[in-house]
Amino acid sequence: MIIVHHLNESRSQRVLWALEELGAPYEIKPYLRDPVTRLAPPELRAVHPLGKSPVITDGDIVVHESGAIIDYLITHAGQGRLRPALDHADYPAYLQWMHYAEGSAMLPLMLNMYVGRLKEAGAPLHPRINSEIANHLGFISGELEGRTFLLGEDLSGADIQMSFVPEVARAMGKLDPFPNITRWLNAMHARPAYQAALAKGGPYSMGA
Repeated sequence: MIIVHHLNESRSQRVLWALEELGAPYEIKPYLRDPVTRLAPPELRAVHPLGKSPVITDGDIVVHESGAIIDYLITHAGQGRLRPALDHADYPAYLQWMHYAEGSAMLPLMLNMYVGRLKEAGAPLHPRINSEIANHLGFISGELEGRTFLLGEDLSGADIQMSFVPEVARAMGKLDPFPNITRWLNAMHARPAYQAALAKGGPYSMGA
């Protein structure tokens, strides 16, 4: 049985969504952020030394990093769903999106969050950070032109992995100039599996 070690208000929400899309059985072991520091509780270190979420256990197997988790779930429970075949023309794009989500797209958003905590001291960095956020969101928006999802009309694991990017961008008030991304995000949030994951995972302000 797959156990999702689920931290509230975190990237592990998309792991629950992937499992709901796949219809795979799983259990949730919930963890709550410290209300002051917003950090994960130390109990997560008993699951993985980094003490972070998402992380899943599948028997003796421990998988961390959301992209690796989603790929693992699709490989073991997908039965051909949510991923193009290796020889399909869309597979290179699928692979790109799976790595791009955390490898590049999230970086300026995370910098915006952390530098924002510096208040006036961080002000000189914001023009460059905002430029990079707009650059990445513009790229994503262009790729979505004429498409419901990243690879066309069908949802894939790439959309699930990438979903955290527009959720964070919207929470930061950065999505208004990019209606293609807003439309894509709304299409993802409207899916029954997404709604089921929200119901099971608990409050998730970025899923509003």
